[in-house]
Amino acid sequence: MLRIVCNLLSLQTKKYIAEVEILDKLEVIKNRWEEIAEQMNDPSVMTDMKHFVKLNKDYKELEPIVKAYKAYKNLLSNIDNAREILNTEKDPEFREMAKEELDELLPQRENMEENIRMLLIPKDPQDSKNAVMEIRAGTGGDEASIFAGDLFRMYQKYCETKHWKVEVVELNEGTAGGFKEIVFNVIGDGAYGTLKFESGVHRVQRVPKTETQGRIHTSAASVVVLPEADEFDVELHDKDIRKDTYCSSGPGGQSVNTTYSAIRLTHIPSGIVVTCQDEKSQIKNLAKAMKVLRTRLYEQEYNKYLKEMSSKRKTMVSTGDRSAKIRTYNWPQGRVTDHRINLTLYNLQSIIDGDIQELIDKLQLAENAERLKEEFE
Repeated sequence: MLRIVCNLLSLQTKKYIAEVEILDKLEVIKNRWEEIAEQMNDPSVMTDMKHFVKLNKDYKELEPIVKAYKAYKNLLSNIDNAREILNTEKDPEFREMAKEELDELLPQRENMEENIRMLLIPKDPQDSKNAVMEIRAGTGGDEASIFAGDLFRMYQKYCETKHWKVEVVELNEGTAGGFKEIVFNVIGDGAYGTLKFESGVHRVQRVPKTETQGRIHTSAASVVVLPEADEFDVELHDKDIRKDTYCSSGPGGQSVNTTYSAIRLTHIPSGIVVTCQDEKSQIKNLAKAMKVLRTRLYEQEYNKYLKEMSSKRKTMVSTGDRSAKIRTYNWPQGRVTDHRINLTLYNLQSIIDGDIQELIDKLQLAENAERLKEEFE
């Protein structure tokens, strides 16, 4: 009996400590949120647009946590009041009302604490950005190019369900269909934070259209997802960029137009080359190419961050390793397996048709669990 009482006291003590720790974290965040609000009203800060944009972003990110903090404090106050009535009130009717209220409030507290823990997980500051995606055919010849085309259409259909805009920047079509490589922008709130889990090698097992004897082949395509870098992230100087214009062309060198609308940018210090010929307007192609060039330069620094994070988390699913095999699409068995979280789904056709939300949700859940463990250990 004594052991049971001690265990209950120990459990209550742990809950109290956890509650105090959450309140301390939330109080620090609220103070920081109020400090940011003051800075944003400072005329000297308003003149520094780069600093003001960052403050505004931080303010919006902290606001949901501050709202949760205020609701949580109010809930704890109501719980304390109900307990006070139970401990001091002698009127049976008042005591019964307090007990009923407490029975409703305690489960709310547990749910609210879980939500707050999720809100307290440090967010990747890049998650809210647009995404730049690259799909490249790997091993498997023509079948790999066809599969790269399947992946592009899969992402394109998924983006339609999210009401995100897809802009093709650069493509090189395969001889039997699909793409040897395709680069495209995904424009939408939180696009990178959602699609970053798709980075890595995607493998397909099926009978290719080019196969005459019905044998199953294994081919692959690599997917790279990057946060779109804006002008505040990367500073580009005109003297470091060589711009070439040329006539855009289609498959097999077929001329598409006779104007010099296609753009090739070469960043001289790094040697990075970006081309864009998707638009008929040279100005629009230049704008797209500049976005990709900024992102490619930003990638070098961002990958250092990803590698540092992946070394800390065993289940980190958004690493900078382009060669990591992450998923297999098996046509004969109609299944898709994500190797990072050992998840197998038997709805391959709907996934290829763009229904990848369940995969993304499970991957986000796995990463959040790891980050939550890291934050509160």
